[in-house]
Amino acid sequence: MKHRKIIFVCTGNTCRSPMAEAALKYELKKRKIRWYVVSSAGLSPHEGAPMSANAREALLEAGIPIPETHRAKKLTEKMISEAHAVICMTEFQRLSLGERRNVTSFYNVCVREIPDPYGQGIEVYRETLQAIRESLPEIIKLYCTPIEG
Repeated sequence: MKHRKIIFVCTGNTCRSPMAEAALKYELKKRKIRWYVVSSAGLSPHEGAPMSANAREALLEAGIPIPETHRAKKLTEKMISEAHAVICMTEFQRLSLGERRNVTSFYNVCVREIPDPYGQGIEVYRETLQAIRESLPEIIKLYCTPIEG
């Protein structure tokens, strides 16, 4: 069975998108959904940067496994073309990628944006993770349906 790719996108790939990646992987594992590969990327990352300490802490507090090997990477055309869904944190980020059938945003899917917590305290990171987690059932329903065949 061929796996489909879902990519979460934010600006730097150190806060929101890796938290969304980890949270969706966790939810899919709990639901025994195995036919998706989840990753994340940034529109203008400092490539190779680790996940922010507060993002890691928010995931740990929530009991979500932390991707130990995460390093910030830039979203590429190849990644977009190979993805089943590219989900941006904001509508502005989606618009910056142009009109593409497989690119959407949290706003389009869940009628909410995921604001950038970068440089803020742990409480903001907790709120960001909560907003992401509240959106995951809709994302799973729309993009993680069983694959026939």
